[in-house]
Amino acid sequence: MGLPGSVVWDSALLGYDLGGEHPLHPIRLDLTIRLASALGVLDGVELLVPEEATDEEIERIHDAGYLAAVREAPMAGWDVGHGLGTPDNPVFDNMHEASARVVGSSLLAARQIASGVTKRAVSIAGGLHHAMRDHAHGFCVYNDLAVAISWLLDNGFERIAYLDTDVHHGDGVQAAFYDDPRVLTISLHQNPLTLFPGTGFADETGGPAAQGSAVNVPLPPLTGDRAWLRAFHAIVPSLLEAFQPQLLVSQCGVDTHHEDPLASLSLSVDGHRAIYRTVRGLAEQYAGGNWLAAGGGGYALLRVVPRSWSHLIATVLDRDVAGDTSLPSEWTRFVDKIAPTAELPSTMSDNQSVDFEPWDGEDGERVDSVIKETRRAVFPLHGLDPDDPRD
Repeated sequence: MGLPGSVVWDSALLGYDLGGEHPLHPIRLDLTIRLASALGVLDGVELLVPEEATDEEIERIHDAGYLAAVREAPMAGWDVGHGLGTPDNPVFDNMHEASARVVGSSLLAARQIASGVTKRAVSIAGGLHHAMRDHAHGFCVYNDLAVAISWLLDNGFERIAYLDTDVHHGDGVQAAFYDDPRVLTISLHQNPLTLFPGTGFADETGGPAAQGSAVNVPLPPLTGDRAWLRAFHAIVPSLLEAFQPQLLVSQCGVDTHHEDPLASLSLSVDGHRAIYRTVRGLAEQYAGGNWLAAGGGGYALLRVVPRSWSHLIATVLDRDVAGDTSLPSEWTRFVDKIAPTAELPSTMSDNQSVDFEPWDGEDGERVDSVIKETRRAVFPLHGLDPDDPRD
């Protein structure tokens, strides 16, 4: 039997480089692939090489005038507009080409599933979930997952669930499908009163034609693994069962980690691994096994992102890596060369327990008020009882 999943990767994807000291450094992708390879996760796996998405494909989500601005920005003056040339979204050489290749990466993953070649595919360079129709936003030039979802809707899928576990609200994908009842967007993120982009409140539930199609879980700062998983399990499985998606698309940002420098949630690598395994199970249970996974945020470049996303790739391929697995010496030697003062962990775990108490309808933990707020905002729109934990 062949592998259950496909992996999209090419070193050309490292060209999406915002430069200098920008937090979204491509080294995190390079180190992930190197670590997954050193662990044996990619043994015998043919990495699928993406091409640049065409203008027609990108214009499923973005305005043609915006594409022109992105293309021209490296040659233009400082005031290019469209959110370009800012500290978050600096202009860089070949910006359109590099961004189009990221879109191509997630489109290739989508095509693998739509064609029946595989049930699962992962595009770790993807997950640029903030980009809007006519402007760059939050390190994101083009919204690769929104393009992929749009393409999937025209190629055999009528109901798609999008699950965003980045620390930041998945605002760009939500905006793209806010009034489309065929797409259920679910985002669990740090409370928008305390973090960019300032959206993703529980009362954002979809447009007039798609009430209930947007679900937002604004978690309090310092939420850790157990509380995060408690909230996830109290909200997500019930909605997926009600919606009955044919495919699950997940954005797997790892900036929820307690060491991440840009946010304030407190998850561990063990929590990330538990999320991926849970999502894999939900795809099997509610989406015919169809699962498209992508990367996203994550700015603890050496200690967190490579380990967490190696777990993601392993989960997609059913090659789960035990937490007590030591980091391969060939990988740590490479990191020592590029960052000789870095203190690396020794294993693929942070040694944290991910056991949690399921929500029982009461207010036993700090996160429970968020659970109730989200359930009361959206559950009735799906015919579910927000106050009954059995729903």
